[in-house]
Amino acid sequence: MNIVIADDSALLREGLAGLLERRGHTVTGQAASATELLQLFDALPTLPDVLITDVRMPPNMADDGMKAAVSLRANYPSLAIMVLSQYVAPAYAVDLFAGATTAGTGYLLKDRVADVASFLQSLDIISRGGTVIDPTVASALMSAGRSGLGELTPREKEVLELMSRGLSNSEIAASLVVSGAAVAKHVSNIFMKLRLPPEEENRRVKAILEYLTAL
Repeated sequence: MNIVIADDSALLREGLAGLLERRGHTVTGQAASATELLQLFDALPTLPDVLITDVRMPPNMADDGMKAAVSLRANYPSLAIMVLSQYVAPAYAVDLFAGATTAGTGYLLKDRVADVASFLQSLDIISRGGTVIDPTVASALMSAGRSGLGELTPREKEVLELMSRGLSNSEIAASLVVSGAAVAKHVSNIFMKLRLPPEEENRRVKAILEYLTAL
């Protein structure tokens, strides 16, 4: 896949680029600031498959990277976006996931990159339109105690955490060593308890947003 990397750390950018290129991907551009990132997309001849960006970047060293990502998502709805943050800051993810429709979206802590296989799997998931949220963030959100979340059984919470990692029902079944029918029932119960009826679109993403808006 074709990937753009945005981070103010040259060491991290080059390290990621080297890792991805060794795995057969192509890094079509790099940016050290939110301003450079927006300018880069204006100049690219073709849209990349995935954008990997930090949250905190110049010029203000606040949430500039996230703001740029949200802006790019508005301009390029099919762009898959993976945000890497040094911190458990789920509030940052609200804007990112709120703009998600069919494009893949991810939010991971930077230390997850050390688990190369898991990181590459996450990129593959979002490149195919899936959703990935760092389990540490998901666990923090699940403990917020919002009405609906508090009604989930321990098993349903376990299933929901695996959903937040981007696993499909069949992958969850394999992970928990249960039947696909059992997982489907748990997922149905989760949607019901989170007040997400069958006619709702993108219920998996909206279930994650329930966590995010609970903080």
